[in-house]
Amino acid sequence: MNNFNLSEINDRILKESAFIDDLRKALAQKIVGQEEIVNKIFIGLLANGHVLLEGVPGLAKTLMANTISQLINVKFQRVQFTPDMLPADLLGTLIYNQKKSEFETRKGPIFSNLILADEINRAPAKVQSALLEAMQERQVTIGENTFPLEPPFLVLATQNPIEQEGTYPLPEAQVDRFMLKLKVDYPNKDDERSIIRQEARTDPRKTIKPIITKQKIFDAQKTINDIYVDEKVEEYILNLVFATRNPEKYALDDLKNLIEYGASPRASINLVLASKARAFLEHRGYITPEDVRYIGADILRHRIILTYEAEAEEISSDDIVQRLFDTIEVP
Repeated sequence: MNNFNLSEINDRILKESAFIDDLRKALAQKIVGQEEIVNKIFIGLLANGHVLLEGVPGLAKTLMANTISQLINVKFQRVQFTPDMLPADLLGTLIYNQKKSEFETRKGPIFSNLILADEINRAPAKVQSALLEAMQERQVTIGENTFPLEPPFLVLATQNPIEQEGTYPLPEAQVDRFMLKLKVDYPNKDDERSIIRQEARTDPRKTIKPIITKQKIFDAQKTINDIYVDEKVEEYILNLVFATRNPEKYALDDLKNLIEYGASPRASINLVLASKARAFLEHRGYITPEDVRYIGADILRHRIILTYEAEAEEISSDDIVQRLFDTIEVP
């Protein structure tokens, strides 16, 4: 790609990504101290991927999802997952209409643009797989009819840390459907002070006015496809992913006994897409190794399956990702 084309796309991205700053400003008025998590949710939305949020209850995950949906003027639905839930509670079902003597389709809460699947790891496997199938296929079958899910379609699923009582870990193949797995941590003291001053009130929160339309998100998703990826950055992404499969070929012999299965090709695809979305957020027309490093752990942490040896030594997938970043040469 010549410089003329690159400067052309840079100018275009600069213009088309201007709305991101307005979104961030509006969100900062409601959400305190979670800038990085919000940024990464935007990356998921712009890259047309789904996001898994892990953290204890009470960290504003619902507020975040609801606020984003209001700002981009899309339909939001929060679904509380419970052990007695059925797939029909999520997808919908056929109801018999006695007057008409026929079955009618009653659509479930999945038919929204932004779904908050709360505590997904408290639900039975059938419900989890029903959600994950809808995420992958972007359509739902009820009876004999198949209904497409209206874009943009983003699932923000939350899960409690696995150690909590009454939780069922998601199978690896299902977790792989999430583009990003984000760890939501407690705010620091200054942020929590701001949260108290803002939220410790008895009157209801003010309604939020939309800042952009759905069309703006569609346009941004299309524009992201044109963001330039240099061959050296592409090679860096491939090296990171291949090092999870054959660590000994990348001077990481000590990881060989710690990784049961490395990351799938879906990891490589998502690293490119998420890095492009991050470049868009930064108003840039090309991706850099820094974009890859910024989002890399969130894409790889749930795709590296550890051995019993790693678990016995209390080594996490985050530790392994950090070793990859420390060892693989940056272009």
